[in-house]
Amino acid sequence: MTDSIPREAASTPTEAEPQRRARPRVSVVGVIGELLITAGVVVMLFLGWYVWLNDIITGAQQENAALEVQEQLRAEFERDRGDEPVEPREPGEPVVAVAPPAGEAFGTLIVPRFGDSYVRTIASGVDLQTVLNNPRLGIGHYSETQMPGEIGNVALAAHRTTYGAPFADIAELRVGDRIYVETRDGWYEYAFRNLEYVWPTAVQVLEPVPQAPQVEANERYLTLTSCNPRFSAAERIIAYAVFETWYPREDGPPADIAGLTQATASPAIG
Repeated sequence: MTDSIPREAASTPTEAEPQRRARPRVSVVGVIGELLITAGVVVMLFLGWYVWLNDIITGAQQENAALEVQEQLRAEFERDRGDEPVEPREPGEPVVAVAPPAGEAFGTLIVPRFGDSYVRTIASGVDLQTVLNNPRLGIGHYSETQMPGEIGNVALAAHRTTYGAPFADIAELRVGDRIYVETRDGWYEYAFRNLEYVWPTAVQVLEPVPQAPQVEANERYLTLTSCNPRFSAAERIIAYAVFETWYPREDGPPADIAGLTQATASPAIG
């Protein structure tokens, strides 16, 4: 009898000496890859918040602010009119809105195609910080173009993405869609005609007759401008509309947007 350990047993680890397992080697490439994946997830989450969720939140803020502007417009009309009778004017002949100082609101934009509750504030000027990026404004009026009611071109600008994206659905407009501009004195109704894609330098779209700098205007136009394609400023998307009719505030808003305005005035006195 011998005390030697059989050969087979010698190669079998005991409970006191467990078999060592080879550890996976960590490579620099693997670590960098995992960091890049993590960074990508973080960036995607940020973009999802910044572009989608933030637009929803800011859009709601702009809508609520526009409702406040509508109430202010109604109150200003009532205050300025007082007990005086409304001056007679030709049927359908609109009042020309007064241009306010840069950065101040003077009206609202109502576009049924953009949603059942779509209403946004229009302010004077297209400065990014004070108007277009403002969570209470969002739509700017090119000060070198005409005011609502005036013969010529009322040109507006707004973001298509970020900062509430007031013109997010500009490409969804269809021929004949109604677009309304509301000011203190009433509502201007325009009918959408067509879209155009131009370079950022194509300032001719702001002419009294868009794209016709040598032609004298004898009609009223509305021009909406934004960036194209989405998430890029390489081009501009332009929406053209023509004036249809005018609704004085004392007569109330157009029937198809009665639910989008709370600024109906009381009947005229006298």
